[in-house]
Amino acid sequence: MARLLIGSLLAIISIAVIAAIIQRWMENKNYVFNHEEIAGIAKKAVGMPIDDALANVTAQLKLRYPRHILEESEWMFINCGGWMGSFFLLHASITEYVLIFGTAVDTSGHSGRYWATISDTILSGSFRQWKEGTTFSNVYRPGTTVIHEIGEVTAVQWSPDTWMVEYGRGFIPSTLGFALSDTIFGTQDFVLLFRILRIYARAITKELLQGVL
Repeated sequence: MARLLIGSLLAIISIAVIAAIIQRWMENKNYVFNHEEIAGIAKKAVGMPIDDALANVTAQLKLRYPRHILEESEWMFINCGGWMGSFFLLHASITEYVLIFGTAVDTSGHSGRYWATISDTILSGSFRQWKEGTTFSNVYRPGTTVIHEIGEVTAVQWSPDTWMVEYGRGFIPSTLGFALSDTIFGTQDFVLLFRILRIYARAITKELLQGVL
């Protein structure tokens, strides 16, 4: 029993030390993107027909970050926390990602609690957010950037035809449990799971070959 307790304590301490080292590294590393630039590019597309807005954002990101945006991607469904949406991955590394996210139908659920800060700049539709510990929700509309801080959790709801540009910064592999659990244990759409993992692996490999973590 004593050995089990000591082993458990050492494991907890080891995890805490590793997490602290990673957090320290992330606080001091250089990043390719920043929240303000991504939001600025997205806001210039607000008011365009949505297909034009999505094409404009993608083109502007490729122009601004030519070596860091995927040349080929695809729209894929994603099920998380009870909600269902679709995303188009543009960039992913160990510590950053950029994608276009949205839904053609009303959907709602749990936001997830992440070791990452995520910003969403709304192009169309509406995004309702109910933060933990409050008794009210806020509705955000096109042109607004919504920040989801590290460790924060909310209830989320998107109206039909809501589309947004999303940028995440943090330890991105830690988000995959939430991002994939509904697909693994709920929908059991393993074809979709394979496609998601494949595009993420392709994006990370692209960045690793450039020395970007």
